[in-house]
Amino acid sequence: MDVLQLIGGRWHEGEGAEFARANPARPAEIVARGRFASAREVERAVAAARAAAPGWAATPHHARAAVLLGAADTVDREAETWGAELAREEGKTLPEAVAEVRGAARILRYYAGEADRESGEVYASPRAGENVLVVRKPVGVVGMITPFNFPIVIPAWKIGPALSHGNTVVWKPSSLVPLLACRLAQALTGAGLPDGVLNLVHGEAEAGAAVVDHPGVHAVSFTGSTAVGRAVIARCGELGKPVQTETGGKNASVVLADADLGHAAEQVVLGAFRSTGQKCTATSRLIVAEQVAGELVERVADAARRLVVGDPLEPGVEMGPLVSSAARDRVTAGVRRAVEEGAKPLAGADPVEGEGWFVPPTVLDLPGTGVDFWHTELFGPVVGAVRAAGPEEAINLANLSEHGLSAAVFTRDLGVALKAVERLEVGVLHVNSESAGTFPHVPFGGAKQSGFGPKEQGRAAREFFTRTVTVYLGAPA
Repeated sequence: MDVLQLIGGRWHEGEGAEFARANPARPAEIVARGRFASAREVERAVAAARAAAPGWAATPHHARAAVLLGAADTVDREAETWGAELAREEGKTLPEAVAEVRGAARILRYYAGEADRESGEVYASPRAGENVLVVRKPVGVVGMITPFNFPIVIPAWKIGPALSHGNTVVWKPSSLVPLLACRLAQALTGAGLPDGVLNLVHGEAEAGAAVVDHPGVHAVSFTGSTAVGRAVIARCGELGKPVQTETGGKNASVVLADADLGHAAEQVVLGAFRSTGQKCTATSRLIVAEQVAGELVERVADAARRLVVGDPLEPGVEMGPLVSSAARDRVTAGVRRAVEEGAKPLAGADPVEGEGWFVPPTVLDLPGTGVDFWHTELFGPVVGAVRAAGPEEAINLANLSEHGLSAAVFTRDLGVALKAVERLEVGVLHVNSESAGTFPHVPFGGAKQSGFGPKEQGRAAREFFTRTVTVYLGAPA
């Protein structure tokens, strides 16, 4: 497919450098090609968003919602076709890819529903004949930078609330996944989105920086690496610009002695290896009570060894490739470094056959928390295990990270579960389920270095995509 820019309601070829996107399972196969946006095109995209902003903000909320509902219908209708494209572009298995596309439709419908929810507040005034209203208005033009790993769901959970609350958007997706970005934009424009309300520019780091820096962009929402996220936060601080970031995770699953070990092992495997471990909420650290560590870790390693790895479009494949050769090399180097530091590979020692950018599902028995693996996010299908004397030490070990996105705790003890809720330094906590996964109607985001600014999803999203005006409404004398 030829990848185009969407600026001011018109699709056209970019003016920048040529690019081609390969199928990560079959690198000789090109799935998308095009040209990146030039600096001039980013400028035009912001101008288009600014010009469209007053009219879109003035559009009744239910009319804005109708566009989201129409787009959701398109996304659902095309889920099988777009899911196959997603699998070819990003590397998820076909069932995961189709589920992601359908998830984007659910998100759009949820944010269409904002039109039927309360949109402000009324307070009593100490003055007679007066009420105090708190009303919400759009922030204006929002710049969005989205990652490769969920090429339609993450954009949907940013674009959906932004549009529902009356903002216009300049969106730069990851250069690794341009195809699904075009599909989502096509669904929205096809549903009647006015020209300039959503602008899509393809590019690399320079294009993202241009969006962040532009004085016509009033707020920035970013999902990506911790290092880039910190730079975006710092730059927006210099510019006095509201910013929302969701960055890295080094997520722990804690399995205590009283847990259902079969269930815990199954969930750890799902959390570590679905989406080839390319989830910010994926399980990468496994902390197990020493009484059951041998059995639990072997269950996980055995399941990892039995996973079917291959072309994600093939029936029965349970894990696909990493998104790029650079990602494969980074993960392979991280595993090699862990082994050099004393880790014992219990699964994943043998390479995966095939031409694609594959890494085997890997389970490491770590010598302790001093190894680099404990602190560095590899963003791949690798989990490292350590032992804990009991719940107290296990929680302390889980907190031993600069990240605080997600965690999972497996226990039958309600008191221990409540202690984990109180003490674990994360934004998302799963009790007796895998560390990955979120629903569109509840807040999502991390603590510590895993997130900055208002949370995403659910009603929390409006805290970023709207600004409040406090109105003192008095009757005339």
